[in-house]
Amino acid sequence: MTSRRAPTPSRRPAPSVEHARLAESPDASDPWRLWGPYLAARQWGTVREDYSAAGDAWEAFPFEQAHRRAYRWGEDGIAGLCDRFGFLNLSIALWNGHDDRLKERFFGLTNPQGNHGEDVKEYWWHLDATPTHSYAQTLYRYPQAAYPYETLREVNAARGRTDDEFELSDTGILADDRFFDVVVTHAKAGPTDVVVTVTATNQGPDAAPLHIVPQLWFRNTWAWGDDDRVPSLRRLHTPEVDDASMVALEADHEHLGRYVLFAEGEPDLLVCDNETDSDGLWGVPGRSAHPKEAVDRAVVRGDRSAVNADETGTKAGLHYTFEAVPPGGSVSVRLRLTAEPVVDRPFLAVDQIVADRAEEAERFYDVVIPDAVDDVDRHTARRAFAGLLWGRQLYRYDVDRWLAGDPAGPVPPTSRRAPEPGGRNTAWRHLALADVISMPDEWEYPWFATWDLAFHAVALAHVDPAFAKSQLLLLCREWAQHPNGQLPAYEWAFSDVNPPVHAWAAWQVYLRDGSWDHDFLKRILAKLLLNVSWWVGRKDPDGSDLFEGGFLGMDNIGAFDRSRQVPPGWRLEQSDATAWMAFLCLSLMRIAQEVARDDHAYDDLATTFLERFLAICRAMGSFGSGGVSLWDSQDGFFYDVLVGPLGQTEPMRVRSMVGLLPLLAVANAPAWVREELPDFDASLRWLARHRPDEVASLLHSHPNDADSLTFAVVDPERLALLLRRLLDEDEFLSPHGIRSLSAAHRDGVAFDVAGESMSLRYTPGESDSGLFGGNSNWRGPVWFPVNVLLVDALHTYAAGAGAQVTVELPTGGGTRVGLHAAAGEIEERLVSLFRPGPDGRRPSDPRHVGTGARWSDHPTFSEYFHGDTGAGLGASHQTGWTALVAHLVCTTGTTSDREENDA
Repeated sequence: MTSRRAPTPSRRPAPSVEHARLAESPDASDPWRLWGPYLAARQWGTVREDYSAAGDAWEAFPFEQAHRRAYRWGEDGIAGLCDRFGFLNLSIALWNGHDDRLKERFFGLTNPQGNHGEDVKEYWWHLDATPTHSYAQTLYRYPQAAYPYETLREVNAARGRTDDEFELSDTGILADDRFFDVVVTHAKAGPTDVVVTVTATNQGPDAAPLHIVPQLWFRNTWAWGDDDRVPSLRRLHTPEVDDASMVALEADHEHLGRYVLFAEGEPDLLVCDNETDSDGLWGVPGRSAHPKEAVDRAVVRGDRSAVNADETGTKAGLHYTFEAVPPGGSVSVRLRLTAEPVVDRPFLAVDQIVADRAEEAERFYDVVIPDAVDDVDRHTARRAFAGLLWGRQLYRYDVDRWLAGDPAGPVPPTSRRAPEPGGRNTAWRHLALADVISMPDEWEYPWFATWDLAFHAVALAHVDPAFAKSQLLLLCREWAQHPNGQLPAYEWAFSDVNPPVHAWAAWQVYLRDGSWDHDFLKRILAKLLLNVSWWVGRKDPDGSDLFEGGFLGMDNIGAFDRSRQVPPGWRLEQSDATAWMAFLCLSLMRIAQEVARDDHAYDDLATTFLERFLAICRAMGSFGSGGVSLWDSQDGFFYDVLVGPLGQTEPMRVRSMVGLLPLLAVANAPAWVREELPDFDASLRWLARHRPDEVASLLHSHPNDADSLTFAVVDPERLALLLRRLLDEDEFLSPHGIRSLSAAHRDGVAFDVAGESMSLRYTPGESDSGLFGGNSNWRGPVWFPVNVLLVDALHTYAAGAGAQVTVELPTGGGTRVGLHAAAGEIEERLVSLFRPGPDGRRPSDPRHVGTGARWSDHPTFSEYFHGDTGAGLGASHQTGWTALVAHLVCTTGTTSDREENDA
């Protein structure tokens, strides 16, 4: 028997300056990680800020109050940055001379207001970003006419689920390019020295006024009864600063220390306090005579009565006025926030700092994105990475304190503390997070979701593997993972069930990082053992090794809510729930095999996951229990089956993503396993002798290497039948990826559910169902994350026992290809979503995104995509999991990851 030492990270010189910074700063506490785009795009309307009896977060803290109420748990702003603790914040506010309020934060409809759920009504794009935030740039498109808040609310309220959403561009406010393109650039001169430039260009045909109001403020940590220490902002005067060409503002905080914000020129300084306007909101005296709304009042209404004449406080606005920006003209503002000693002439080198950081960003991505990638796909990947990096936001939430209330606040209603499901998150009192976390979407989902975050980590690993690993580990820490082993789903309901993709993501990140970090694999493996125990204890209550998942991420893919609407006395045997568990066991088996090469104590753990996988497969039999089969041999597909109290069965004959998920449960054990893992090898030999019939359909040898094994739930015969469906353009294979529901159901499919007639149909666009708020749809659109899982599974088959398997692509087309080529074709179709056509529009462009040069350079990373046309749908800044397109761009055409690692 031989073994090898654990691999170590490369000691070669860093290939770029930004890579060197990353090497210096692997941990969250390292200096280059201190400042970043961690300021949320939306804090109002979140569960954290909801202290209502009914638990209606949208109504408890609405948009209309956001400029007048102090937040409890975080802050928000436009193109902002803050320290990783969220103490000091800097962002941009704007006013066009017509709006009824400062544009301090993005506007959108709440879940009840939108005809397809929550829906941001603004246009902005992330242009660039490096992982240490040494350089970053974003563009916001600000209308020149009064923003149509009420029109957007009223028109959308009158529309139904079958109607398009009424968007900002539909109002006509952006006609003739009557908007300012506001580009905000961040560039670090050092870890605690950040340059911010704001350049606004009038794209319209007429001169137009613009007010640019950068704002600096402290998060309110003092009003809640825990800590009465109040930081301070104050204007610096001679002799501290002796330069009439700028304004200097000192920010002093006990933990952060002293920072100075330099603002070039002579802006009007407006200082107040980050306190609630209690008098204006509720007619009761507030904590301060200078509430946070003072800046808005001064700029929009010319009312300076609430501004502190002493120019001290905890919030400040720097008001720049440009009376008439000419057509095509630009105006600029330059700022510098620094903890360094006050420097002489702080703006002298600013342009060079910005230019240097921009050049370093170019060199960084020259290394990250392969040379063979063309300019179009390179642009897509670059923008996807930018959005992913801008989407890292500070997330603070202490559930126990939230439930109990603050010492200085009112006693929460008893309904808040009711056991779940009556109370929200009451089973999660241990959860206490104060971390920078990758968000699914800056505005529509400004909170972490565990399975989303796993996909984010795979893409992040290309640019910031240390952060990717830390994100996966964070949700497994004792202050996040439940003591029973469950991972928190998302803040609206931590107890919901997300698909178990953490182990798969950890393996992908390990590969992306050079396959050296066994410590990472061991840490994640130890915590996911607890998660497996939770799945077994909670989702397999009768010990049958068949699992009842419920939600499992695919909200309304069935005819009813599988979490809550299963008929009384019946159980739902889910194709996806058990497949997910088999997938999890194989992912953990592969991790255990890898670390066992260096530490033989893990050999028997790899065997344990082999046995768990086989136990699930035994229980499934023909993929079902008690004589119930989820496999339909006539249709060549897996279906969910309802099992009644007397054993009667009713198959849910819907061909959906649920029936394709068994394909994911596949893994290859490389040839070295036989030699280096004696316990695992002994188990395989015992099985071959004593249970040959049982394992014959589950274990398959590589055609050119008998010692390399493929473990798969789906045997070769069923694999061929499923792939016929998968690659059929009249069923799952769309022009731009795999649909979530077969297009064969265009005319609908009907069946009885425990005596009740139900139906659904292929819906390629927005949801027409009220399930889950009507704002999500797995009844036809293309969803990026499960597409990437399917692609990875096909590559895994191809690298193992399926090396010589061919399939017809597309089904009925007469051309046969190998599985690597089939996976590559799906990848190509996914990436093609972001490739402009002859008219400059991308298939993925949402309907409402404009045409022409002003728009064509800016891809939109939507939550999901129309199953026929590819048009972007759902959340419009989902450079969380949709950033997986960058992962595909950076890996498509290369040798399979598993082949590389298994060599």
